[in-house]
Amino acid sequence: MPTYTAPVRETRYVLDHILGLERYSNLPGFENATPDMVEAILTEGGRFAAEVLAPLNRIGDEHGCVRHDDGSVSTPPGFKDAWDQFVAGGWTTLSAPEEFGGQGLPQVVGTAIAEYLLSANQAFEMYHGLTQGAIASILTKGSDEQKAKYLPNMVSGRWTGTMNLTEPHCGTDLGLLRTKADPQPDGSYKISGTKIFISSGEHDLSENIIHLVLAKIAGAPDNVKGISLFIVPKFLVNDDGSVGDRNGVVCGSIEEKMGIHGNSTCVLNYDEATGYLVGEPEKGLAAMFIMMNAARLGVGLQGLAQGEVAYQNAVTYARDRRQGRALVPDARDAQAKADPIIVHPDVRRMLMEMKAFNESARALVLWGALQVDISRRAQTEEEREAASDLLGILTPVIKGYLTDQGFKAAVDAQQVYGGHGYIREWGMEQFVRDARIAQIYEGTNGIQALDLVGRKLGANGGRAIQAFLKILAEETAGSDEALKPLTDALQKATGDLQASTMWLMQNGMANPNHAGAAAYPYMTLLGTVCLGLMWLKMAKASTAALAGGGDDSDFHQAKLITARFYAERILPQTGAERRKLEAGADSLMALPAEAF
Repeated sequence: MPTYTAPVRETRYVLDHILGLERYSNLPGFENATPDMVEAILTEGGRFAAEVLAPLNRIGDEHGCVRHDDGSVSTPPGFKDAWDQFVAGGWTTLSAPEEFGGQGLPQVVGTAIAEYLLSANQAFEMYHGLTQGAIASILTKGSDEQKAKYLPNMVSGRWTGTMNLTEPHCGTDLGLLRTKADPQPDGSYKISGTKIFISSGEHDLSENIIHLVLAKIAGAPDNVKGISLFIVPKFLVNDDGSVGDRNGVVCGSIEEKMGIHGNSTCVLNYDEATGYLVGEPEKGLAAMFIMMNAARLGVGLQGLAQGEVAYQNAVTYARDRRQGRALVPDARDAQAKADPIIVHPDVRRMLMEMKAFNESARALVLWGALQVDISRRAQTEEEREAASDLLGILTPVIKGYLTDQGFKAAVDAQQVYGGHGYIREWGMEQFVRDARIAQIYEGTNGIQALDLVGRKLGANGGRAIQAFLKILAEETAGSDEALKPLTDALQKATGDLQASTMWLMQNGMANPNHAGAAAYPYMTLLGTVCLGLMWLKMAKASTAALAGGGDDSDFHQAKLITARFYAERILPQTGAERRKLEAGADSLMALPAEAF
């Protein structure tokens, strides 16, 4: 049975030494995020994840969710009790606005806790995570009446939320959706249609489920410009806020899927269900993208979370499992017939790649979450704009690159186990299955790459990528001589990024296929550089900590060694990605379709 321990020490290191959370104490919500408060939240959240949620992960996988004849759904044994504990502990309220019952703490603190929840039990956390995205959409685009009616109970965890986009015939191409919304005399709408792949779509955890549904109002353009967003509650809500009659939405079936069995991924049938317009008519996609962008950051966090829990278990196994002899005689255990497999270079390669990914990915995700906070809470428009720009290019990288690498980490952790990794009782194959979905939903990673290259890169005259390149230049300028190998490697990788960006600007417009063919290697290159930047920040912080003395020298020495590993073994990959990108689309698009 796998185990999990929340990496509280690692999180505190990022918050304190890399982000400098206390520097933002002048921003709303940050004044309460004192070191002692953050330490208490992380420690208790980590305990809840490890002791309550992690033991349910395998149960959820093996039992799954059960749909009953009346369309209701039961979650796996133990989930309801865990949810009640989760709500009673106030975990749903961490980063929510105080006016709706939240604690108003920074998003970056909530993100840190979400990592622990996802590592312990991804399927469970999704009930909460999707609700947070729905709250964000209503908070930004909903009317004052809608906020007052729905948000307090969603923030408290009494009600949960979903997002309903996909239909049987349309996934990425939402302009094809057929769900319709018929206006009613009282200002409401009747929603009819079928949505598929709806995570947390029906369950027994909360009193009500608030569905956010994309649909087209009669007469609207039959494309993406005709889409509107609607609140469609499972149970109608009375004027006094109490739960009323059942609405016309029912779970038709639960999807049979590869992983995350503990989350109820549903086909939802809407039969003249009562819905309420959110924001303006035919502006639904923009409103839903608020939720989708939040979800994409959350999905990127899933890549890290699965990589972390898989790594923890792989390390334990590699220390205990004895097979073969160390290549260097002095490293051999004279008292045993075989050595722990952690002595073998190829096992070390996999463990070091996982470690290097997890620690830098955590820094990147929390840095991204901090940009969310700054974009909402900073005192000047200039600061808010700069954070929003940075977040724009980080979001597809966090979602796309981190889930690619998180899945790789889960597979490598399984590989450390050898044949035992393929056997269910060890739990590693569940991590692989659960991690796989993150590369697919909330926009496949190929779509993330296209979004990065097609929308984010050129936005506002390339302002965001120019700002990011400036950050890289500042970080790599005048570093400590001891950090020169890392600084030099990152400067070279930055050169690949700059050249690739210029190539795209020169060739992407002339031939859109060049941009399409270059998108994935560009996202991978940018992701590799982003993690390299995080390693340089960490190396600087740990060098300073070692110079200052203290009893954490082993921790900081490990940081420096891992940073050197990343510089030597990972950063050089940017050159290969650049060469792929500069090859263009000619050979990729040359074959006729019938030749495949």
